[in-house]
Order: sequence, then C-alpha cells, then structure tokens
Amino acid sequence: MEEPGIDRHEFETEWEDLRPFVEESPGEALPEVDRLVARLMESRGLPLEERPGDELAERETTREFAEARRITRLLEAGEDVDPGDVAHAVNAYSSLYAELLHAGPGAGAPG
Repeated sequence: MEEPGIDRHEFETEWEDLRPFVEESPGEALPEVDRLVARLMESRGLPLEERPGDELAERETTREFAEARRITRLLEAGEDVDPGDVAHAVNAYSSLYAELLHAGPGAGAPG
C-alpha cells in the first residue's frame, strides 16, 4: 500500500502541471482535468455518478462532478458550449480538487 503522502504528492504534481494549460485553453484542458479529478474521487472512495437507490455520503460532490463532466463531454463531442459553462466546469473541478486532496483516502466511505 502506498503512503498517503505519496498519493497526495502525485495529485499535486499533476494538478500543477495542468494549471498553465487550463489558464491558456480551459476548454481543451477540461478532459485532462476531468481524468485527474475522477482518479482523485475514486481514490477517496467516491462514485463518479449517482445511481438510483445509492446512499451517498458526499452526494453534492458527486453532483458537482457530474455537472462538470457533462460540460466536458459536450466539448469533447464538438458541441458549442457557452464560455460561462466552461468557466463553471473549471471552477467546479478546481473546488473538487482542493476539497478532495485534503479529505484523504476513504473520505467517501459511508459513515
């Protein structure tokens, strides 16, 4: 099993590497940011989407991720997306990243 600090360091390094790309081309960067935040959520034991009947400890986190991912998928499909929606997705991913990085592994385990 990896040390929690190593896990955190890897996420921090990857996030810092993505930041200039996000600042220069937020729409193009969203798929990479999505993958990073998805891995972070999974490492914290959080689902990437709600399923009927699921008891989610962090329902709002899952919903916030799902909305950012919806915007990302629209961009990937070549759809026109309002720049405000792109900004919303960037902000959501940034917020989720910060929250989850500090939560530590197992944060999404039912309490």
